[in-house]
Amino acid sequence: QNKRVRFAREVLEKQRLARLGLWRFLRNSRISVALTAPLIYSGFIPFLLMDLFVTVYQRICFPIYGIPRARRSDYMAFDRGDLPYLNAIERFNCFYCSYGNGVAAYLREVAARTEQYWCPIKHARRIVAAHERYPRFFEFGDAEAYRQGLERIRNSFDERPADGSAGRTSDRN
Repeated sequence: QNKRVRFAREVLEKQRLARLGLWRFLRNSRISVALTAPLIYSGFIPFLLMDLFVTVYQRICFPIYGIPRARRSDYMAFDRGDLPYLNAIERFNCFYCSYGNGVAAYLREVAARTEQYWCPIKHARRIVAAHERYPRFFEFGDAEAYRQGLERIRNSFDERPADGSAGRTSDRN
């Protein structure tokens, strides 16, 4: 299956005309942007290491607990590089951001699945941007529900997430 986006010839031409050449792009960039770019790009190594760690972690640990693995490819999208109006620097920036956010989403899902198995209890205070599995967790302080329902929650990875989306809860790749 070809996952690349294809544009009509007229659209491609129009988009290519909108591309800003490298020298013009660099000339129009603020010096502070150029000076901070190495700091931003230095995050690439930690992203790579986290990607590797999370992949190895779930491949070793998840089968032991019967937790379905998150499919890494579901969290990575590198389609922006196909946009003809982006120059090489903009394409690299888009690749970097796509990768970093993909790794973060992948890590979040692996951590959410781990939490669903190990400690599916809501916090006492409201959590901003809790993961999609969080609404299924037991209320803080509800010992009876926790003891009665822990195994059910631990084995409910094949259910749809609480938000009703199709989710990626049953992938075992």
